[in-house]
Amino acid sequence: MKSPRIIAEIGCNHKGDMAIAKEMIMTAATYCKADVVKFQKRCNKELLSPEEYNAPHPHPENSYGKTYGEHREFLEFSLDQHRQLQEWCNEFGIEYSTSVWDITSAKEICTLHPNLIKVPSACNLNKGLLEYLCDSFGGEIHLSFGMTTREEEEQIIRFFESKGRNKDLVIYDCTSGYPVPFEDICLLELTRLRELYADRVKSIGFSGHHLGIAIDSAAVALGAEWIERHYTLDRTWKGTDHAASLEPDGVRKLARDCRAVAKALAYKKEEILDIEKVQRNKLKKNQVRW
Repeated sequence: MKSPRIIAEIGCNHKGDMAIAKEMIMTAATYCKADVVKFQKRCNKELLSPEEYNAPHPHPENSYGKTYGEHREFLEFSLDQHRQLQEWCNEFGIEYSTSVWDITSAKEICTLHPNLIKVPSACNLNKGLLEYLCDSFGGEIHLSFGMTTREEEEQIIRFFESKGRNKDLVIYDCTSGYPVPFEDICLLELTRLRELYADRVKSIGFSGHHLGIAIDSAAVALGAEWIERHYTLDRTWKGTDHAASLEPDGVRKLARDCRAVAKALAYKKEEILDIEKVQRNKLKKNQVRW
């Protein structure tokens, strides 16, 4: 099995601070040994109604502004800042990527020409967004299936097939919750997605919002080629995502364990491996043969 690609999802866990974002990139690359870091891009006035934009944050203790709109704007990086993030990723040897939540954000991020752009579960039925990416972005399109019916999944796959972009599509098994209890992860959905879509898309991944790192190795064993987890420098920081994120040592161990499981997923190349031959000659030499 190919070694899984590990995405450390920063999202907005940088708290709107470019210095923190840089530290997270450097740490993910040099300490965690992740393959990709992922941010997000939103045009908040396109996504939110005036009422939603001007309403107070539903959890004021996590807010960075007087209204939900101010909170979201505080956490938003400009296109120039994303360009700087991409440069830092290149400097530290890790791939830059971003989730886009709307067409305006997709248009902006496409100008950076990343290797992949992610469509979050919340936006996977936005046909205009999917159409723009299919028509205007030449890289891989990653898309999560959280909060999505099986009929909607099939509609999404058929849409990408109609655009001739299904072989650039990576789909993710995902349960949208923060955090997700183990009984709601439903990891065998990976098996269902592989049976239905392995020949129709480029590959299949797992996007987890659970606690700990045991589940991710199991996802690799079930065929996930991409593992995506939220990542923070401190799970006690203010914000809704930090508590369901992994700190650097968690990401490091996850990457180590997932890659180890991928190496182990193989049949023996010969009946008696070289590593066994010495032991066989030592331990079985006096046994009666059949």
